[in-house]
Amino acid sequence: MVSRPPPLTPADGGLPATPEAWLPNEHSLYRPRHSRRQRTALVCALVFFLAPAMAFVLGVRPEPFENRDLQDFPAPGNGWAFFTSFPGWASDHLPLREAGVHVANGVSTGVFGDSPESGRGTPSGPVGIDPQVPGGPNSDERRNTFYPKMIFGKDDWLYLGADVSNKCKPDLELGQVIDALQRLRQVVESSGRRFELVIAPDKSTVVPENLPGNYAGKDCSTALSELFWNRATSEAGAIDLRPELARTAARVGHPLYGPNDTHWTYEGGLTMTYSLAEQLETGVTSTWEVAPGEMSKWPADLPPLLGRSEQREMRKYKLAPDGETNQERYVASDFRAPLRLTGKASGTGTVADRTGLIADSFTQFASPFLAAGFQDLVIVHAETVAGDPATNAANLLADRDVILVELAERNVAGGATPLLRNDVIDAIGAVLAQNPR
Repeated sequence: MVSRPPPLTPADGGLPATPEAWLPNEHSLYRPRHSRRQRTALVCALVFFLAPAMAFVLGVRPEPFENRDLQDFPAPGNGWAFFTSFPGWASDHLPLREAGVHVANGVSTGVFGDSPESGRGTPSGPVGIDPQVPGGPNSDERRNTFYPKMIFGKDDWLYLGADVSNKCKPDLELGQVIDALQRLRQVVESSGRRFELVIAPDKSTVVPENLPGNYAGKDCSTALSELFWNRATSEAGAIDLRPELARTAARVGHPLYGPNDTHWTYEGGLTMTYSLAEQLETGVTSTWEVAPGEMSKWPADLPPLLGRSEQREMRKYKLAPDGETNQERYVASDFRAPLRLTGKASGTGTVADRTGLIADSFTQFASPFLAAGFQDLVIVHAETVAGDPATNAANLLADRDVILVELAERNVAGGATPLLRNDVIDAIGAVLAQNPR
């Protein structure tokens, strides 16, 4: 039997036989198993991992707060894309994420005086650059510029970075955008229906005076915006709201876009409603009477990108199409689920045709007045239509006499809206052709 040699001792130049953590505190080789710093780190780790889990158990669920939808769970059939998309989904659906972002942003802005968005952006690229826009596809401005998600203007005005980045790195060339809009008009009108297109101008287009003197993408976005408006109105037949919005702003005495939100106010929505109604039936608004209503609060959509929560105050309005009876209807909806507005508007000053409106968030501020001026109206978000165009076109548009489309400038000028996809236009056209008017 081989005996085990005795353990080395410090005197022999080895390690102590007794574990360091078990030695007396006074011993020169004493090392605590868990120091105060180690215990603090362990507690922080437990809080970090367990707090979201406990919040989920208690019913806390993540909600979108960054002016975009939460990322969907990646499909296992996507191959390697499943693994590359999974972290984004996991981050979006982490309970208490919004609170964490707000705290981090508050520290960054309040303590260090630097917005967390100031150093972040979207890299530009040469894909889909219209050769008419100054600084072509290989220019340094387009290849090397990072476009921030937020533009900090004068007097605390905020602008959405997509007003710029969507135009400086578009998904489609401007010519492709115009072709798609023309095709959409053609498939609707060839089915015997009326088609009208209205573009909601970007805040940076209507109130550029509060933009900073210089910012990333200023030249390319301004150039593309000018070209877009010229071609969208002359070649695609879009209604140009900019002159009417300017006249409305002069009448009410303030801009129709606020400093902390990217959308227009109810005055902007009312202006859009007037323009659409007159475009469909000249003179129909001659009996309309508008009166100011109460002030209302609406969550501003730009401060959450900075970790803040703010309200915007807007004045509501009353609309009597016949000059006597108020028929406006304030219904909160993002149109992801279609909104049907029927049964209230009637009589003089109203559009009787069954109307379908494919829209985006700008129409939220027009829907109260559309409800008053249109007798039979269905409003649905463009992304809902594009999600299943054949089914949704059949369910929502097949019985409509008039098809209206409202799109934000930033989403259509650079081809970001899915409504411009060929498969979506083809599916809508096929449904309408099978149900001619």
